[in-house]
Amino acid sequence: MALRNVVSTLNNEGSEVMGPTVLLFHVPSDGIANGTLLTVESNHFCVLKSRGAILNVYETGQYQVETPQHPIFGSIQTAFYGGQNPWQYEVIYLNRAKLVCSTTGQALSKEMAEMEYTVDYYIHVDTADDAVAVVQHMPYAGHFITTDNVNSYAGPVIEQAINQIVQCTPLEQVNEKIHEITEAVHGKLAEFLKEYGIHLNSVKVLVRPSDELMKSLISLKAFGLSEIDAVRYYCALEMAKRGVLSAPNMAVGEGFNISGGNPMVNVPLGGKSGNGSSNAGVGI
Repeated sequence: MALRNVVSTLNNEGSEVMGPTVLLFHVPSDGIANGTLLTVESNHFCVLKSRGAILNVYETGQYQVETPQHPIFGSIQTAFYGGQNPWQYEVIYLNRAKLVCSTTGQALSKEMAEMEYTVDYYIHVDTADDAVAVVQHMPYAGHFITTDNVNSYAGPVIEQAINQIVQCTPLEQVNEKIHEITEAVHGKLAEFLKEYGIHLNSVKVLVRPSDELMKSLISLKAFGLSEIDAVRYYCALEMAKRGVLSAPNMAVGEGFNISGGNPMVNVPLGGKSGNGSSNAGVGI
C-alpha cells in the first residue's frame, strides 16, 4: 500500500468524518509512516501510537511523523524486519467538541407501576491527558467510538441512579422529585465517566408513566380533579371519541333523556341510586 502523505479527518469526498455522534475515529490505514503529515483541526485531539504504545498527543496544527531514535537505520533496518518498515503508526482522532448522548429505560415506582425515562447528557474531552485516558480505557470495535457506544457504558449507571429514588417514591410524586433525580444521575454519571477521561457538562431527565391510561388520569388530576372525577372525565372523553351521545352526562354525572322515551339515569361513580344502592351505570 502506498504511503499516505497527509492524514486528516476528511474522507475521500472531502467530508468531515468526525460528526456530532463520533467521539473517536481510528484512521483505517497501515501506510502511516515516517514523514506523514498529521492535520489536527481546532476541535480535535490526535493521538499517535506505535506497537501499542502512545507516542504523542497533538492539538491544533499540522505535524510531521518522525521515526523514534533507534540504532537500526536504512537498508539494515528494512532487512532486519523482513523488508517491512518497523515504524508504522496508528493515528486516532478524538472529538473535543461538546457531544449530546441520549438514553432511555424503565423504572418502577413504589407501587410497582412501570415508569419510562429519557436522559439527555452532554459530554466532552477536555485535555490531552483525557484523550489518552479515552484511548487507554474505552475499547472500540472497528474504527469508531460513537455516542451510542458511550451509552452502552453509561446506561446501567443511569438506570441505577434513577431507580434508587423512583422505587421509593409513589407514582404521583415522581415528578416532584425530578430535581433530586437529575442531581443523582449527574453525580453518579460524572464520577463514572471521569474514569474514561470524559467530562460531563449537564444532564436533563424526564420520567413519565409507561401506561397511557395513567398518563391521562394524572393529567386530569393536574386540573384539580379528585380521583373519582378524573376517572369519570376520562370515561367521558373516551365515550366522546366513539361518538356516544351521553359523554357530557358522564362528565357531569347527570341523567340522559331520549325524546319520547323514559329518562335513563346516569349516576356518578361512587354515588348512590334512588334506592340507596351503589350504582355506576352509564345512560346511553
